[in-house]
Amino acid sequence: MAKVHNYSAGPCILPEEVLKQASEAVINFNNLNLSLLEISHRSKDFIEVMSNAQELVKELLNVPDGYSILFLQGGASLGFYISAINGMKSDGTGAYIDTGTWSSKAIKEAKKLGNVNVIASSKDKNFSYIPTNFEIPSDANYIHYTSNNTIFGTQFKTFPKSAIPVICDMSSDIFSKEINVSDYDLIYAGAQKNMGPAGTTLYIVKNDFLGKTGRDIPSMLDLQIHIDKESMFNTPPVYPIYVSMLNLQWLKKNGGVKWIEGVNNQKSELLYAEIDRNPLFKGIVATEDRSNMNATFVLKDESQTEAFDAAWKAANISGIKGHRSAGGYRASMYNALPLESVQALVDVMQNFEKTNG
Repeated sequence: MAKVHNYSAGPCILPEEVLKQASEAVINFNNLNLSLLEISHRSKDFIEVMSNAQELVKELLNVPDGYSILFLQGGASLGFYISAINGMKSDGTGAYIDTGTWSSKAIKEAKKLGNVNVIASSKDKNFSYIPTNFEIPSDANYIHYTSNNTIFGTQFKTFPKSAIPVICDMSSDIFSKEINVSDYDLIYAGAQKNMGPAGTTLYIVKNDFLGKTGRDIPSMLDLQIHIDKESMFNTPPVYPIYVSMLNLQWLKKNGGVKWIEGVNNQKSELLYAEIDRNPLFKGIVATEDRSNMNATFVLKDESQTEAFDAAWKAANISGIKGHRSAGGYRASMYNALPLESVQALVDVMQNFEKTNG
């Protein structure tokens, strides 16, 4: 069977060896003659999974002392509200940078809790760039931004040092490049963009960030309660956590975050070079703000759409249609996507130029 080159924007591509291990665990986990799906989350076998997953996060991202690692439910969409209710004082303000659909949704949720100050936005140009030269207000409780924008294909390459706490939604570029965790007070990330299957959300929380809001936070939304219960306040999403653990083991075995950052740079450089070289295509975001995870581009002549779609489908390429709000094409190059898959897309683009240029 011909290989499918999986550019899905999420749920993400996962390494083949991870999928094999995960499938075996569904039938017989740890030689217990029980499925991973039916064992107790309080059993020593799953407690070991949770512990291993948390330790791998700490090791791969060099998480300093004073931070807690949580695997919760609800996706980043619940994280929009959880981050605000745990960070915004009852009479306080959250500062936000609006760079696309997901940051816009975070702003919407935060407004239900109090004052929101949108200090910068790229909405004026359909989120095709990352705002710069903004001032971080000293009187806000925190500043929130989305590190990578899956729909429009932009990514923060740097972020200014902040005197107030920093919250970041890293759903689609977590573990794709090295970061300095100590620059952040709260990081949250849905697993299905670059870490594992949908169903769990990673939270990296600076412990002394919490407990300052003056709010009576509902238990399921209170990060301190989840820390105190070691991510087991309620039944955790066992399978997504297990597969995320396997994926992090794969990352560690192959060289860690520094290694995969180099691979990701190779992939994005290869594809963007072809987008810029090929006269039939053009990128749709500012060059300096291009995402290494989600490359967005369009055909200069939309009448060629049907022919190009047929060409990439014939090459067993899947998942590059752009989001409905951005149009065109989106090639999501998450960690497990091999360089050969990017080359396959580049080959299609080059052959298309020869036959349609």
